[in-house]
Amino acid sequence: MAAQVKRQYDNSRRLAQVRATRLRVVEAAKQLFIEQGYPATTLEAVADAAEVPLPTLYRLFRSKRALLTAVLEISFGGDDEPVSFVDRPAVQAALGEPDPAKLIDAFAAVARDFMDHSSGILHVLATAAQVDAEAADLLAEIRRQRHTGQARIVAALVKRGALDPSLKPAEAADFVYLLWSPDTHRILTVERGWTPKQYEAWLARAMRRTLLAQ
Repeated sequence: MAAQVKRQYDNSRRLAQVRATRLRVVEAAKQLFIEQGYPATTLEAVADAAEVPLPTLYRLFRSKRALLTAVLEISFGGDDEPVSFVDRPAVQAALGEPDPAKLIDAFAAVARDFMDHSSGILHVLATAAQVDAEAADLLAEIRRQRHTGQARIVAALVKRGALDPSLKPAEAADFVYLLWSPDTHRILTVERGWTPKQYEAWLARAMRRTLLAQ
């Protein structure tokens, strides 16, 4: 019995070590991707920055694209918990908000947090997609998922009878996709120097005026 307990403890410790190593590699890769660009960053450079042997990196991530995918996934959620974005507590709380205006405000806060974590790496991906076919494929898939996910905001407003009757749901979903664009966030916060708080307030205001029945 004691031996069995010891084996379980050792396995738990090993898994924790693997998780910590994986996260260290992802953080190092994200930093290098942002500083040097995706095409110019080698797996050897990531291994050096993370202080892990190259074979270990390859065991954790089969390829450079797999590493980039992991960087994006952890950036989107803000951590390495295996929880999809739509199932995150903040998103579920926003979807469950009965008041349409408060629902939009809650999603503006979600967008701010999302962009805080992922805006930089999304810009790296968009830049890499211009010269790298794998990055282009990944960007296309992320954009598809983003549109599908953000359409849930419109569906929630339709369910509450709050969507502007002059808008078709598909059209409204396209408006949300535009307003939540990482390019828009970058223009406002990087080029124009807006604070995250200003961005959140603008997004909430723009979504209310665009989507809600007046």
